[in-house]
Amino acid sequence: MFGNAPRPLWERWATPDERNRIPLACRAMLVEEPERRILFEAGIGAFFPPALRERYGVQEEEHVLLQNLRALDLEPTDIDVIVLSHLHFDHAGGLLHAWKEGAAPELAFPRASYVVGGDAWDRARAPHPRDRASFIPELPALLEATGRLEIVRGTASTTLGPDYRLHFSEGHTPGLMLTEVPSDEGPVVFAGDLVPGRPWMHLPITMGYDRFPEKLIEEKAALLDDLRARGGRLFFTHDPEVAMAEVNRDERGRFGPGRQWEAPRRLNLG
Repeated sequence: MFGNAPRPLWERWATPDERNRIPLACRAMLVEEPERRILFEAGIGAFFPPALRERYGVQEEEHVLLQNLRALDLEPTDIDVIVLSHLHFDHAGGLLHAWKEGAAPELAFPRASYVVGGDAWDRARAPHPRDRASFIPELPALLEATGRLEIVRGTASTTLGPDYRLHFSEGHTPGLMLTEVPSDEGPVVFAGDLVPGRPWMHLPITMGYDRFPEKLIEEKAALLDDLRARGGRLFFTHDPEVAMAEVNRDERGRFGPGRQWEAPRRLNLG
């Protein structure tokens, strides 16, 4: 998760277990509009069989996203749109029902429309050998079969509409699509795997999963500089403690978190 950063450095941010696994979240963001509900990603879900759940250290057997939605008095049928930054399993696995012995994968959100960037979609359909294991082979066909899939080939989404700005990145995976949600208090960008959490706000810190780390650093610098100038915030998918933070820059020019939110359950994004 920290690329070529030495362990004595990254241990300050994440304590590994006896198998060198570190705590990570797989967080989704829900935006409620007057007429629809938009879910940004779906986390890892519970689609793994037991052996893979153990390998990756997934702690819960149940579908935590569905539980959290029900805690808000929402059912899967209440979700109108799901936006996917890309289709790696830790961001899209939650689209599926929990694993059952002998059962075929099945989508858990029967009414939702789905939005994914074109290059990310192409990668999921034809993965590179380097990242083939990061995708769920059955998922593209399931999404296509809904008839409610938008593959974004330009700079905007017809499904989302003009209020939502899209940022694209190539450093982690082709066509990573980061959605900017408008807010009276400054924009919120769903940061995906461009900035998975607070430690990765520091420009040199990248992941071993990133295909072009140097390009990712340039993309990250541009986004952070832009958001800082506009009073923007990042929503983190993988930070185990903090869900959202303002973008700050210290006297040495290093980016980092400003004001932070552990669980922004109710924010006015109007």
